[in-house]
Amino acid sequence: EVQLAESGGGLVQAGGSLRLSCVATVASGSTFDEYAIGWFREVLGKEREAVSCISSSDGTTYYADSVKGRFTISRDHAKNTVYLQMNSLKPGDAAVYYCVTDLQENCDFSAYDPVSWGQGTQVTVSA
Repeated sequence: EVQLAESGGGLVQAGGSLRLSCVATVASGSTFDEYAIGWFREVLGKEREAVSCISSSDGTTYYADSVKGRFTISRDHAKNTVYLQMNSLKPGDAAVYYCVTDLQENCDFSAYDPVSWGQGTQVTVSA
């Protein structure tokens, strides 16, 4: 079992930056290093969107086309933490961002189906 806790959301002007953090608490018998970790975002009334994922095995990263070149995902194994650096934010990026995992080693980004979700953190981007 993995529990995920996000932080770092807030209000930012268009063109600005935010860094989201996700701290993972892993049940005994498992380690953070075993799991790929990703980010989804959700806007009320719209379908959830997979934003990014980072594998555990080799750190391979994946991004939605809508955020490529602007967002960067990274992980700090020593801190059991995954970060999402978001630059050049647009009003269309405003959403609740969730840290997620499907408890797999690698990211199946094309068919991402997480089983564990954090509580979410709100990102608001003003025009």
